[in-house]
Amino acid sequence: MSSHLLKLNNGESIPAIGLGTWQSKPNEVARAVDVALGNGYRHIDCAWAYGNEKEVGEGLRASGVPRSEVFITSKLWGTYHRRVEECLDETLANLGTDYLDLYLIHWPVPMNPSGNHPAFPTRPDGSRDRDESWDIRDTWKGMEEVLKKGKVKSIGVSNCSEMMVEKILTTANVIPAVNQLELHLYNPQHKLVAYLKAKGIVVEAYSPLGSTNSPLLQDEVATDIAKRHELKTSDVLLGYLLKKDIVVLSKSVNPARIETNLIGALEAYKRLTTEDMVVLDNVAASGKQKRFMMPPWGVDLGFENWG
Repeated sequence: MSSHLLKLNNGESIPAIGLGTWQSKPNEVARAVDVALGNGYRHIDCAWAYGNEKEVGEGLRASGVPRSEVFITSKLWGTYHRRVEECLDETLANLGTDYLDLYLIHWPVPMNPSGNHPAFPTRPDGSRDRDESWDIRDTWKGMEEVLKKGKVKSIGVSNCSEMMVEKILTTANVIPAVNQLELHLYNPQHKLVAYLKAKGIVVEAYSPLGSTNSPLLQDEVATDIAKRHELKTSDVLLGYLLKKDIVVLSKSVNPARIETNLIGALEAYKRLTTEDMVVLDNVAASGKQKRFMMPPWGVDLGFENWG
């Protein structure tokens, strides 16, 4: 797997296929991480908000793969935008490591750090309790500080539109290395991806196969292409993004699927033709455009096709 790497704008390299750990139950995620590393994965995507980083750390240690060979990402949660290092230190302690390869702002939505819930504070009317007096550009300064201290090798963002990236860039000393987004056949975000590539920001795709019971796996266009190349539909969905130099973060706790996602994505990467890519690029615009992740933040994040 080490052969399929993408270069970040700071000279570091990132493995183009990673294991996502969102919604993986604590008792399952340690095994999933161990299995993934045993099958050649070298990139694990985590977050403070997933609530399972301690078990991810157990999986890392159980695998026997040296820490230096694994690319580990985690994310700053909204209630910690004023306390970047504190959130990072909790993540490092839970994972059992003294540095991260990549640290991202999970959502560009600061939330009340002293609210009625440590992760999802709400107002009396039930809406999200946003920290409206805090500027995302100051969060980025906190990210730059932990980078300077050597606690993380690279910093980036997640769920950021062009509008949000532009806002951060007005005062940034370090250009984000990565923007992790909901990207898949039905939500390809072509314009945003082109903008990020022009800025030298690597794009990562979460939910590359869609969400639970996703219609993507039954998509006729992807399935036809898969049959023609003797692949599975999931292989085509992952390979489609890989061909665009987008990092794919597929999530599974099923050992067989963890292995086949890796092998299949690489096979599809080799077999998909330029013509296939054009056809796949046009699927969403044919009436299938769909986002699965749209939390009710109560603020315009600047995305197209939201809602």
